[in-house]
Amino acid sequence: MMPTTAKACGQYINSILALREAVSEGFDEALLLDLNGNLSEGAGENLFLVKDGIVLTNDERHSILMGVTRDAVIAITRDLGIPVEVRDLRLEELSSADEAFFTGTAAEVTPIRAVDDKPIGSGKRGPITERIQEKFFSVVYGREPAYSTWLHPVPTGIAQVGLTEPG
Repeated sequence: MMPTTAKACGQYINSILALREAVSEGFDEALLLDLNGNLSEGAGENLFLVKDGIVLTNDERHSILMGVTRDAVIAITRDLGIPVEVRDLRLEELSSADEAFFTGTAAEVTPIRAVDDKPIGSGKRGPITERIQEKFFSVVYGREPAYSTWLHPVPTGIAQVGLTEPG
């Protein structure tokens, strides 16, 4: 947590401190808890668990940043016919989860292999995470017409601009 005596600002300071601590301990990412000790999010990602075929995630009541990628993954998951529950994620649920993954602008859909060196499920990307991840990539690469309104094509050509002197 950010030291209360620090003169600092910005939403990501706690995340940066958590990530630095995790990396110093030999891990790739940090998991943060909310004020009640429930799972919150990664240092820059939203968290999802999979248990018994149901995708579980939390919401703003659990100290998370409500991400666009999170919303897209929830919609994709439901469109795939996979149930989604939004509720508290208890810390002990992580070790018994069948699968877990992060979502975020940079993370996209990233499987979580292990936490504190303890495997999640098989210790590999699970089948539900794989389905969601494959659909997500298909959507963002424009191969899914049903999601075309989510995309804003950017021209690939470089515009040529001529500079002129005023007057």
